[in-house]
Amino acid sequence: MDTSELQRIKQRYNIVGNCEALNHALDVALQVAPTDLSVLIVGESGVGKEIIPRLIHDNSTRKREKYFAINCGSIPEGTIDSELFGHEKGSFTGAIGESEGYFGTANKGTIFLDEVGELPIATQARLLRVLETGEYIRVGGQKIMKTDVRIVAATNVNMHKAISEGRFREDLFYRLNTIPIQIPPLRDRGEDILLLFRLFTMQMAEKYRIPRITLTDDAKQIMLKYKWPGNVRQLKNITEQMSILSQKREIDAETLSKFIPENQESTQLTTTTAPGSHSYESEREILYKILYELRGNVSDLRREMADMRKKMDTTHALDNLSALNGMHSLGGPETHGYGNPAASIQQYRNPQNRFNAFQDVEAEEINDNENPGLSENDSLNLNDIGRHVVEKALERNGGNRKKAAQELGISDRTLYRRIKQYGLDKQ
Repeated sequence: MDTSELQRIKQRYNIVGNCEALNHALDVALQVAPTDLSVLIVGESGVGKEIIPRLIHDNSTRKREKYFAINCGSIPEGTIDSELFGHEKGSFTGAIGESEGYFGTANKGTIFLDEVGELPIATQARLLRVLETGEYIRVGGQKIMKTDVRIVAATNVNMHKAISEGRFREDLFYRLNTIPIQIPPLRDRGEDILLLFRLFTMQMAEKYRIPRITLTDDAKQIMLKYKWPGNVRQLKNITEQMSILSQKREIDAETLSKFIPENQESTQLTTTTAPGSHSYESEREILYKILYELRGNVSDLRREMADMRKKMDTTHALDNLSALNGMHSLGGPETHGYGNPAASIQQYRNPQNRFNAFQDVEAEEINDNENPGLSENDSLNLNDIGRHVVEKALERNGGNRKKAAQELGISDRTLYRRIKQYGLDKQ
């Protein structure tokens, strides 16, 4: 494609940039437009993939027919088949009439399936049949329908990985990928970054009647070195923010740094690890801490039960004392089997004759290794977990016991007791 034709296309679709990869993508799109071959556009989110299918449709023999752009990721899984292929009356709740769906309505035209990698597996099978034979069946119907549509798809998903994970059909991928078009990320487009910035500043100045912002040389270098994980969309957002919020009309490096995120090396919104390299260290730490906190909660519950039993025991003693005093005043304690009231009270006050359940609970709280509900091995395992949690907390806080206790959610005194119990004070 000659330079004049390329510039005409860029002006028509408001495409800014001169990088070789972008020019190649536009060239391929124009060459494939007159055919009916399926096209798969691949590129990161925010690079402007939606321009290519519009360009293909407008330069094809179908340009006078309908064009539909469908975001597959925005349609709920339960209704996407009905949206794409239509449905019969009464086929599901709310189907008060029949619907042709996009494939029926767009007959002879073009359908752009954005985020095609998000399609459910069942819908992928229906789409494969349309690509192979042009046939489909409406939801709830039995009649085979025919359609003649040009399909252009786009995705920001790693399709080979999706296929290996069973999330996308391999045969559908090859049907869609007849002509692949790769849209380069913004970080690989060099000086195009500054051209796009200038375009966005002019648009903001014209729209809101404000002076246009410019960049100093050091700010331009930051723009060129930044990785732009959000691509053109992110550049536009930052430009709009600076145009409205910045008091300065000449943006220097210091001002620019307030609008660009600090992590300039990141090119992905989420971090990933290679297969087989996953570390379970963080999960283990979380489980240890949960077990440690659960152990503390059980101890608190035991303490509360012990306090409750003490109160009940005291109340019971006072009731007995009142009953004994009442019977003594009647002059007949012997007839009721109580004998000497003073002796009975003294006998009740004897610790050996009282209910000792709460004392046992207190002993369990003080000495965890004597927990009667655990075997010796279980008790040792709990001690190992507790020791590990305390050690890690002390390490993370540089040996500061106060901060470690705050992190563990326990008192300084309890932490000190745990340190002695686990022998950490001797290290």
